[in-house]
Amino acid sequence: MIVRNFLSVEQFDNEGLLNLLKTAIDFKEGRRTYQSDATVVNMFFENSTRTKHSFEVAEHKLGMHQINFDVGSSSVNKGESLYDSVLTMQAIGVDVAVIRHPDRNYMDQLMNLKIQIINAGSGNGQHPSQSLLDIMTIYEEFGDFKGLKVAIIGDIVHSRVAMSNMTLLNQLGAEVIFAGPNDYFDISFEQYGTFKTVDEAVAEADVVMMLRVQLERHGSEDMLYVKEDYHAMYGLTRQRHRTMKDTAIIMHPAPVNRDVELADELVECAQSRIVTQMSNGVYARMAILEWVLKGRVE
Repeated sequence: MIVRNFLSVEQFDNEGLLNLLKTAIDFKEGRRTYQSDATVVNMFFENSTRTKHSFEVAEHKLGMHQINFDVGSSSVNKGESLYDSVLTMQAIGVDVAVIRHPDRNYMDQLMNLKIQIINAGSGNGQHPSQSLLDIMTIYEEFGDFKGLKVAIIGDIVHSRVAMSNMTLLNQLGAEVIFAGPNDYFDISFEQYGTFKTVDEAVAEADVVMMLRVQLERHGSEDMLYVKEDYHAMYGLTRQRHRTMKDTAIIMHPAPVNRDVELADELVECAQSRIVTQMSNGVYARMAILEWVLKGRVE
């Protein structure tokens, strides 16, 4: 049996990415339908609101049979490994496992299984489904990526969203700008873009993509992080917002800490596409599920 897994953004060339985007947009605009009686399990070993529930809605729209794996009441609490949990799902007849896990390389141990894997977030490694919906949102707004300036601002080094997006945006021809605290940036990211001040990034960018400070991934107490100070130094304040291009848009993968990464009133302002991102998450994940299911060959 040959299976097709959705694991990282690197597995797609530009043609493959654009095909997924167009599939998602066709779902959104009602030009495409797809139905499957496959069984899917959602296995979230980390907390999630948008990713988990948008996958559930996407699965429902596609007619799939859903199982939600409750980590808290599962045999994980008796010491069961991730591999054995997923092996059990395969043994009882589940076709697809949507998995979020704190190990950035968790997928490696599952590649000999016949159950199909969709990566819904791997530690601070990759978040490819979020990246696809972000790219979809940008594509709907601008119709192309070449020549666009996209600023990724905040806790870049701990963000799996940033890791996926910097890779895809660079591949698609956008110019990536990084900004935020120096300690939240890694010099290896310079292969994808240029590090600038927050003021420079906000003023130059066509897309201002703010990131939450991922305190849960910081190894010890973060002395950099005092909310009011962080907002003034690195956030999208009302004053910085006034320096944005009129045609620029604001994005954030959420959850948003209002008045930290960006001013409360900017979350739903005219230039914000944060709610659009959340809506697009359903259609992007429908496209991913269809792509995975169509790749299963007996």
